[in-house]
Amino acid sequence: MALIALALGAMACNNPTKTEQVKTADFIPSTRVEALVHQLTDSLGEAHAFRVERGVKQVAGLWRETDGSEEDFVRFCLESFVAGEKELEQLYTTLERNFEVIYGNFHQMNVALKEPLQLEGPAITPVDMMFGSYSPSSHLTDDLYANKIAFLTALNFPFYSLEEKTELGETWSRKEWAYARMGDSFTSRVPATIQQDVSRTTTEADAYISDYNIYMGKLRNENGEQLFPDGMKLISHWGLRDELKSNYADADKGLEKQRMIYQVMKRIIDQSIPLEVINNGRYEWNPFSNELFDGEQAVEGQPEETRRYEVFLKNYLAMRQLDVYNTHYPTQLARAFDQTMEVPQKDVEALFKGLLSSPQVKEVATFIEGRLGRKLEPFDIWYNGFKAGGGIPEDELTTITQRKYPTAEALEADLPRMLVKLGWKADKAREITSLITVEASRGAGHAWGAAMRDDLARLRTRIVDDGLDYKGYNIAVHEFGHNVEQTITMNDVDYYMLNGVPNTAFTEAVAFLFQKRDLELLGLKNPNPLDEHYLALDNFWASYEIMGVSLVDIQTWEWLYEHPEATPAELKEAVIRIAKEVWNSYYAGVLGGEDETLLGIYSHMIDYPLYLPNYPMGHLIAFQVEQQVRGKNLAEEIDRMYTQGSIIPQTWMKHAVGSPISIEPLLNAVNGALEALAK
Repeated sequence: MALIALALGAMACNNPTKTEQVKTADFIPSTRVEALVHQLTDSLGEAHAFRVERGVKQVAGLWRETDGSEEDFVRFCLESFVAGEKELEQLYTTLERNFEVIYGNFHQMNVALKEPLQLEGPAITPVDMMFGSYSPSSHLTDDLYANKIAFLTALNFPFYSLEEKTELGETWSRKEWAYARMGDSFTSRVPATIQQDVSRTTTEADAYISDYNIYMGKLRNENGEQLFPDGMKLISHWGLRDELKSNYADADKGLEKQRMIYQVMKRIIDQSIPLEVINNGRYEWNPFSNELFDGEQAVEGQPEETRRYEVFLKNYLAMRQLDVYNTHYPTQLARAFDQTMEVPQKDVEALFKGLLSSPQVKEVATFIEGRLGRKLEPFDIWYNGFKAGGGIPEDELTTITQRKYPTAEALEADLPRMLVKLGWKADKAREITSLITVEASRGAGHAWGAAMRDDLARLRTRIVDDGLDYKGYNIAVHEFGHNVEQTITMNDVDYYMLNGVPNTAFTEAVAFLFQKRDLELLGLKNPNPLDEHYLALDNFWASYEIMGVSLVDIQTWEWLYEHPEATPAELKEAVIRIAKEVWNSYYAGVLGGEDETLLGIYSHMIDYPLYLPNYPMGHLIAFQVEQQVRGKNLAEEIDRMYTQGSIIPQTWMKHAVGSPISIEPLLNAVNGALEALAK
């Protein structure tokens, strides 16, 4: 189709004040590229100069010898550049519709193939692992380049850097934002074999973590006593952390249980944990002395040694393969922050260090000490007493949740009522929840959104034989928040290319909003004029905890790029050293424990490369959103804010709450809370 002759005007977003030079591949000489840019610009006029230059150079950087000769490249650009506004809109509509069909159906295949790995059922077999680690869409990118669809997209929809989106996006229309997101579609060209290897590696990491359970009834203290009930099986780190949190409500044995869990965590981090107690309920284990018993018989245990860090290292090596194919985002750090989160790493670290260094940390710690009646210990990083249910024993909550939700089907049937309770109208609540299904998870639980309209989002949580215990329920409410966001931002956003949220911190924000209301959804929350203040302290302390963990994750990835030939043993040493350094900088003076390693426990470091920084960003965003919705209808505000879709974070925040992401609203609220609660 010879669309080059149509020159009916350019979009407003086609004229940035600065342009970014796109690196071209060696196969297409830069002189040929420049000549083609001049030829097209002279033919179409200066109004099209930016789109011509950006598009031609983007295609040249992606073109390989297998795609055709230099003459083929020139002919393709001349014949495929769309100058007319109406014709460009028609092209966009066609691409958007077909990408939704492709991505949505590949997603359904991926979900089905991974079900044996992720849902409760028979033991995972090698064949299950083979199918589950297979990526059906791994050849899709290759195919889209081979049939020139990728080149057609890159030629006509320019890529904008994060800096450009920040500078120009304030004035873009919804269509212009959709066009810009289309321009993000083909910025790299990763071979299918590498994509498949990345999929296989991350799936294996997920399987490793999903089966990392500790049989708590088999733990013994120094007196040989059992503190936890038979049958309690907790996944690391989520289950261990949540059990530790729950024991603040146990005035009798709670502190002793917490200290035992703390020892288990340290054994996992330094890998002195015996292999025999991981996902195995046969042996009794004293995590303090690290002694292992089979009945009364002492057993020689084999430490895990470096297995945890072998999995971490494999993830790094898999992700590093992507670097050479990403001109704009040449490291996993760049992809995590500039591409995925779309907040520069330096800005994220500045937010984290600002809160960690704030005087409010010691003030809140002193407040907690007063409530506990003792000096804080390192595991009090997970202090849970600010929550409305902090004084309700977990076994009482579990009795309620198991009676109410004996099966996944019972929870699914109750989802519409929950949304009505949170402010949605009954019809809309049914519409949203008709696209959410609940499934019993093999792992800790997660939410998995759809990739096309009218497809199901999936809520996964652990459901034991007696029904949904409180831990599983609390996780389920969190994941339900994700599902509601996923369903709204897929089905109610005006352009498919804008579906979703700016980054995962924003979906975490909705999940936190839901999770904080878990007792309310059980009918247990009583109106309390001080709730607002406890909410601020809870958010602050949770942010304080996870920001340090995130810094450890970030600094570990920086270390890996500085030491690309590292061994698992060297990586273990580095993680432990970095965890100690971050702890000594921001925690030792508050929680004690010089050279503490606790910040290295999070399974996300092993399972989800550089995902952790999204959590503290989610806390900050959630707090600002919480302030925005206070006194308003939660459902209406979520619908208003989240139907913006996936524009960049700071622009989203300005439209949603009137200000960018900041620690200041939270710090100010903490000051007010401490003053109010001191009266």
